[in-house]
Amino acid sequence: MASDLHPLALVESDALGDGCTVHAFAVVRNGAKLGRGVILHPHVVVESGVEIGDNVEVFPGAYLGKPPKGAGALARVAEATGPTVIGAGCSIGPHAVIYRDVVLGESCLVGDAASIREGGRIGKRVVVGRHVTLNYSVELGDGVKVMDHSWLGGNQRVGEGTFISGLVGMTNDNAMGGEGYDETRIQGPQIGAGVRIGAGAQLLPNIRIGARAVVAAGAVVTADVPDGATVLGVPAKPRSRS
Repeated sequence: MASDLHPLALVESDALGDGCTVHAFAVVRNGAKLGRGVILHPHVVVESGVEIGDNVEVFPGAYLGKPPKGAGALARVAEATGPTVIGAGCSIGPHAVIYRDVVLGESCLVGDAASIREGGRIGKRVVVGRHVTLNYSVELGDGVKVMDHSWLGGNQRVGEGTFISGLVGMTNDNAMGGEGYDETRIQGPQIGAGVRIGAGAQLLPNIRIGARAVVAAGAVVTADVPDGATVLGVPAKPRSRS
């Protein structure tokens, strides 16, 4: 089955699977690879080194394989050398930006205007909601759901099946940039499997949220949370037993 390439698309790569559709003004750079049945809507950019699995749909204006550029303003050197891999059956929303050296598992949903930075490792059947930011080197296990407008700091892992509500913030540097970049110190919260985090919660750096824990809406978590515990308040404390 031949691919359908609009005459106003720029397709430099010859590594396209059968049945692909590339709409007007999309760009596919030399060295990109598209699986069978991929659909690229108008104004999508696919950089060299991007590998897209079968039956992926990418909506208008998305940018896949963006190279990180620090422009001299960052304390951390922004670099990425690995490919960007989009698993089969994924859906990438309008204006989403997925950087170089990111791996998405099968059947993921990346929402409108979401951003996934270099080093991201995303499991299968993951939801990254609209306007969500995953900073560098964030790992999400299978089945994780991150709802709209949440922000996850760099160097952190979220266990499988965890649910993160909207407007949640997670930071990775207690010095807020005042002590430069040291990867051994700058770490986001490490979150176990099956955790539930309520809307607007804030998680501070270098803490552990145990498996199946619950963080209430609006809580500010400054210390480790044991497995299965429920915490709430500012600062967050375990729920008292009645």
